[in-house]
Amino acid sequence: MFRRKNSSSNNDESVEQQHERKINELRASIGPLSGRNLHYCTDACLRRYLEARNWNVEKSKKMLEETLRWRSSFKPEEIRWNEVAVEGETGKVFRANFHDRHGRTVLILRPGLQNTTSIDNQIRHLVYLIENAILNLPEGQEQMAWLIDFSGWSLSTNVPIKSARDTSHILQNHYPERLAVAFLYSPPRIFEAFWKVVKYFLDTKTFHKVKFVYPKNKDSMELMRSYFDIDNLPTEFGGKATLQYDHEEFSMRMTQDDVKAAKLWGFDKNQSNGCSGAEVAPDPECLAPPVSG
Repeated sequence: MFRRKNSSSNNDESVEQQHERKINELRASIGPLSGRNLHYCTDACLRRYLEARNWNVEKSKKMLEETLRWRSSFKPEEIRWNEVAVEGETGKVFRANFHDRHGRTVLILRPGLQNTTSIDNQIRHLVYLIENAILNLPEGQEQMAWLIDFSGWSLSTNVPIKSARDTSHILQNHYPERLAVAFLYSPPRIFEAFWKVVKYFLDTKTFHKVKFVYPKNKDSMELMRSYFDIDNLPTEFGGKATLQYDHEEFSMRMTQDDVKAAKLWGFDKNQSNGCSGAEVAPDPECLAPPVSG
């Protein structure tokens, strides 16, 4: 009798109430937070990890803790534009000056404009721009959109498989539910062989967010236009706008955003005392455990 009553009371919970309970369970399971972790692990953050693991608290906790360790060593919130600016000289990855129809930040990727050989620096550059895209999300929006232009792409400019694997791992494991959609615009036939390998690095959720768009395919172009205002969308993606990347102007925007990021993470107050606040275990002086992605 008791069991029936208890089960019926669980059924009486709305989906939102169930989710709220799971968020509280996850928060309790990760224990007390301080420093950057406290700032980072908002309810919205915990919700993303739970969504990524189908609301399984134990799996979400494992995922979150792995991210905290990664952020503790990689320190993505400490990367500054001047450290990665050389990677951006050709405009191979940059934040667009428009949003999609849902108000999401848009990153434009042009792999054909690859200009460096250090995979580590390339990944730092991309992580910096993911953090920057998040920094520039409007109130109430959690996700970004990617537009990938394959103009000039060839096997010689191709991202090595290891780099593609590392990038997909970081995106889906340390930035869960941050990507809403990625449009691969007019990829060449030769890309299909590369894609057959890369898709095995993607989990099911991420895989379904990747959309192939071909200019001569009416349905795929309609899908594109359902996400973007045609007047904002660059001609390279089937729109009417002119895409111009000005490295000097973009660098000024990023430098201004670095000031914004420093304020957000408290670096403007704390950096001088040497307390980074991103350790995996609480430091007796800094009292700052790990940060979540």
